[in-house]
Amino acid sequence: MLFNPNTYDPAHLDDESRRLLRALVAFFEERGKNALVKSYIDRAWYDDFLAFSAKEGLFATFLTPAADGSGDKRWDTARNAALSEILGFYGLDYWYTWQVTVLGLGPVWQSANERQRQRAAELLDEGHVMAFALSERSHGADIYATDMILTPTGDGGFTASGTKYYIGNGNVAGLVSVFGRRADVEGPDGYVFFAADSRHENYHLIKNVVNKQMYVSTFELRDYPVREQDVLHTGKAAFDAALNTVNVGKFNLCTAAIGICEHAMYEAVTHAHQRILYGKPVTAFPHVRRELTDAYARLVAMKLFSDRAVDYFRSAGPDDRRYLLFNPMTKMKVTTEGEKVVDLMWDVIAAKGFEADTYFDKAAMDIRGLPKLEGTVHVNLALILKFMPNYLFNPTTEYAPVPTRHDPADDAFLFRQGPARGLGAIRFHDWRTAYDTHATVPNVARLREQADAFCTLLQKHAPTGEQQKDLDFLLSVGHLFALIVYGQLILEQAALTGVGRPLLDEIFAILVRDFSAYVTELHGKAATTPEQAEWALAAIRRPVVDESRDTAVWEQVLALAGAYEMRP
Repeated sequence: MLFNPNTYDPAHLDDESRRLLRALVAFFEERGKNALVKSYIDRAWYDDFLAFSAKEGLFATFLTPAADGSGDKRWDTARNAALSEILGFYGLDYWYTWQVTVLGLGPVWQSANERQRQRAAELLDEGHVMAFALSERSHGADIYATDMILTPTGDGGFTASGTKYYIGNGNVAGLVSVFGRRADVEGPDGYVFFAADSRHENYHLIKNVVNKQMYVSTFELRDYPVREQDVLHTGKAAFDAALNTVNVGKFNLCTAAIGICEHAMYEAVTHAHQRILYGKPVTAFPHVRRELTDAYARLVAMKLFSDRAVDYFRSAGPDDRRYLLFNPMTKMKVTTEGEKVVDLMWDVIAAKGFEADTYFDKAAMDIRGLPKLEGTVHVNLALILKFMPNYLFNPTTEYAPVPTRHDPADDAFLFRQGPARGLGAIRFHDWRTAYDTHATVPNVARLREQADAFCTLLQKHAPTGEQQKDLDFLLSVGHLFALIVYGQLILEQAALTGVGRPLLDEIFAILVRDFSAYVTELHGKAATTPEQAEWALAAIRRPVVDESRDTAVWEQVLALAGAYEMRP
């Protein structure tokens, strides 16, 4: 179930994608763990990785849409997800330079500016990375309040002045997609997205704002000349380009979390099994078995959900925007599950998790960052709530079944998503179908009971007007809703891939416990009404216990001991 460099062969992808991904694995393995760890500790910029990418045409092949390239170039979410997972496996910093290149290209590939599209394609061919300059120190990612000011020059162009903050790759980006507003136009009509070059004399790099190998810059533009041909979007289209770019880039956070957890798990299980305490392996202790089993089941669930979400991304269109729910789910739910996975393993390996020569101590630090990128957990939960009424109570039968999407196609719709509005009107197929298909799996049935109870809560004791203004209260509701969505896609992917019944039951035993924990939290909220509190107590469930199931899953966990260790 887990990525293993020793056996990796993405046979589900085309030959060139397989070659590039295997070459990437070989690059890191030949470089070795000592070099990986040293460059992390020294916070060394990754020239060797970028040189490899340029030589192989890695970013150019994976990040150039078919309309702007030739041969094997396309924007294919399935193979992009595979690449993202591998980069996370070897280190968040390597993934990060890829991630912000994805973001930097978003406004370009959405633009009708052929000159800038051609320039971006050429820069990728030359091995450049890109940057996405949206956020500012005073405003964060609040694009309603940008202080990057563009003053018209009278010839169709502008001069841009202002400072951007927290901009990855801002030290070397060949193309920086910069968001600003016109000095002479008020409101949304004044927004502008334009292309800048970090090498320009009016682009002033200030510093790296993080103590990391990655370069997360703050920079200032001082009377930077923005020619008419540098403008990517204006007005409301610039606003939509910002949000739609984040829609595309946000997805990569889930696969980064998966890769980090996979590498950390090999280290943790191997260490625990080889360490002898009181005359027996650490893995012989019942609490260790429980924690490692939980970590493994949560990690597999992360992969199942994310893999299935890829299919919805690739099958999206103007009349099927279900991906807009599954996207913040991958960003919020999968990344926070990654934190839980690392914490469970850390409880087992204890002091080993601090040692400098391990991958684990890097994972323990880096896994924290992912839920806090591209919007916090709270922002994404609030977004998810917009979909709840239609998802739970208003299903449609208009959609054809979504197949597994590993075909070598260009996901062109992602760059013509259209206006970033109307989320509450998006319809979904019936979530109950996936649960009913697995109704004989004991803990799937139990979570279905809890999901039905949640629907009853919303129908009989819906949040009051005051509660709907209380984000703290609503976030507890959001966590319960998110678990239902999470379970649905896990079940769909399990059916497509033949996940064994014991492992699936183990995953849902965990989800039942999680649902009960969130219900308990809702019960304790000051804003909860007596009727809602009574409902909460009635919705708590114990998972179905099955020792044979636990044993079967534990054998899968134990098989990871010694299965992979990075070359020195």
